[in-house]
Amino acid sequence: MTQSQIEENLAKLESAVAGRASARYVLRLYVAGFTPRSATAIASVKKTCEEHLRGRYELEVVNLYEFPTLAKGEQIIAVPTLIKKLPLPLRRVIGDMADTNKLLVGLDLMEKYPVK
Repeated sequence: MTQSQIEENLAKLESAVAGRASARYVLRLYVAGFTPRSATAIASVKKTCEEHLRGRYELEVVNLYEFPTLAKGEQIIAVPTLIKKLPLPLRRVIGDMADTNKLLVGLDLMEKYPVK
């Protein structure tokens, strides 16, 4: 690989990282009613988004008791489910939203779970 190819690849990588850092996130959280579990999921997602995406996210909370047909269209099989619609690729986080590492991986803000 030539020096110019290395520099070109580095420039592309830096551009991709910069784009990711400024990307707007569109999220949809599906819950079943406003139970304590749903309230915990909503609070956890909001807290994580405020800490890591402040000013760069849009979060819509959908109560499947009010809009049950959305479950089929989005193929929701368990709640709570968080769907990251943008930036692509689409990602899903299902289950315990209190696990911050799981949320960060699901939102593509962390590569993988930290080693314990």
